[in-house]
Amino acid sequence: MKQVTSNTTTPVAEPKKEVKSLSGAEALILSLLEEEVEHIFGYPGGAIMPVYDALYDYNDRVEHILVRHEQGGIHAAQGYARSSGRVGVVFATSGPGATNLITGLADALIDSTPLVCITGQVYAHLLGTDAFQEADVISITAPVTKWNYQVTNADEIPEVLAKAFYIAKSGRPGPVLIDITKNAQLQKFDFAGCKRCDHIRSYRPKPLVRKEYIEQAAELINKAEKPFVIWGQGVILGSAEQEFKAFIEKAGIPAAWTIMGAGALPSDHNQNVGMLGMHGNYGPNVLTNECDVLIAIGMRFDDRVTGRLDKYAKQAKVIHLDIDPSEIDKNVKTTVPVWGDCKETLPMLTQLVEQKRHEAWLQKFKDYYQQEVDAVIREELFPTSDGMTMGEVIQQLNEITGGEAIVVTDVGQHQMVACRYAKLNHTRSNITSGGLGTMGFALPAAIGAKVGAPARTVVAVIGDGGFQMTLQEMGTIMQSNIDVKILILNNQFLGMVRQWQELFHDRRYSFVNIQSPDYVQVAKGYGISGQKVSEREGLKAGLQEMLSHKGSYLLEVMVTRENNVFPMVPQGCSVSEIRLQ
Repeated sequence: MKQVTSNTTTPVAEPKKEVKSLSGAEALILSLLEEEVEHIFGYPGGAIMPVYDALYDYNDRVEHILVRHEQGGIHAAQGYARSSGRVGVVFATSGPGATNLITGLADALIDSTPLVCITGQVYAHLLGTDAFQEADVISITAPVTKWNYQVTNADEIPEVLAKAFYIAKSGRPGPVLIDITKNAQLQKFDFAGCKRCDHIRSYRPKPLVRKEYIEQAAELINKAEKPFVIWGQGVILGSAEQEFKAFIEKAGIPAAWTIMGAGALPSDHNQNVGMLGMHGNYGPNVLTNECDVLIAIGMRFDDRVTGRLDKYAKQAKVIHLDIDPSEIDKNVKTTVPVWGDCKETLPMLTQLVEQKRHEAWLQKFKDYYQQEVDAVIREELFPTSDGMTMGEVIQQLNEITGGEAIVVTDVGQHQMVACRYAKLNHTRSNITSGGLGTMGFALPAAIGAKVGAPARTVVAVIGDGGFQMTLQEMGTIMQSNIDVKILILNNQFLGMVRQWQELFHDRRYSFVNIQSPDYVQVAKGYGISGQKVSEREGLKAGLQEMLSHKGSYLLEVMVTRENNVFPMVPQGCSVSEIRLQ
């Protein structure tokens, strides 16, 4: 008798995931480890104490850096994210701890910096009762986060944390805040492990690329006689530096950068024609209003770049490449919108553009640059008058670092000078507060930048005003032994405000004279070596000592008190009305 073999197989049961009872706080730490978090910046307090208690058992796997103020913590996380390309993580307690994050959240949102901020909160049953150190952090942070969420039950934590990281780093990056009530931190639940998130229904981080728009953009570029590329941080956030370089080199187009895009193309690249904006280079500003096709890549047409919108590039056809559809047509009317990640869209565009060399057009930028050299740059970088300029300090820094350092700037005149003149050979080398303009940003951001890029030299260029806002973070440097070079350019003024008061308010210097402590002695109190340079003869040696010193170092340089930053587009003027002096 023939044997009949059945095709039916007995189903094999999937191995059950190990389920164990954990507290919400420990589940949070395990979720962070699943996301490969290696560094956390934070400050403990009552409402987040269970999380810190859980962290105690994992400090061999993740480094916690104790800052001296929550604002310092979030700026440090920003610097970390910007230098490393990873998500920065911050811990803070409820009430004032959480509200101290607001400035950093606003800064990170406008500058598209990926952060996950974890705040403790009072017990769920106390919400809305004005309990001790209670604040409605969800309502407060809603306008300055990409997403926020309040956790009141422990079993929500793994999924919410996975979503937080996915939202923070996908599409146009930004800050996310997760507020966790104390009961959720303490509560035990059946923990079945963590799983990373790669999709959220109704959230589309990258718009679909429409090939017809790529084709229309290529046609405009191929017909253009005076094409001009302006690029922003989107090139860096998209890790599209090589794709961008390939595009401009094939098309032969001059390219200028916003301060957030600096470093995506080396400073000395032949087609890099300089910085855009209020204190940008002369040629890129003037010739914006002469180009026939303007190609904007990963930038948002900020008012500091455009000046008067009703007089901005009206003669040009505009091609705008951006991952965020809300930026298209927001400020400048676009002829061809190219939605999508520029790492995907740029190669498609490069394939269709013709090999060209717009030599006469590029030369026009160089001619304008020579005018700027004669009127401004030569005297700024190589002054013949008494007193040191900020520009010559940056020029000397360039000669010693060779453009290999990460330069972190605060906000003010020194920021504009450093962004204009710092030599940058590599991407992720320029870290600054661009959109919000946050004084006090540089010192903590430099701490984070060094943690994120430990092999690179990090120089924080800071004014005497901004330094006093967050100088307590030298305590973080001391305790965590972080090697940050601190370069204070001291003009004894709130320099940018003073410049405006000089030019537009008849020199009525209202509350811009600022006294400073002995910074070298203050740094010494934190165990940081330093010196003060008041004469030009000591500048080079002082910079060399700062950069060669093993460990952190503070160098204070006394610069001229009333030196203005030019060129300048006065507020309310068009970019072609830029002033050389």
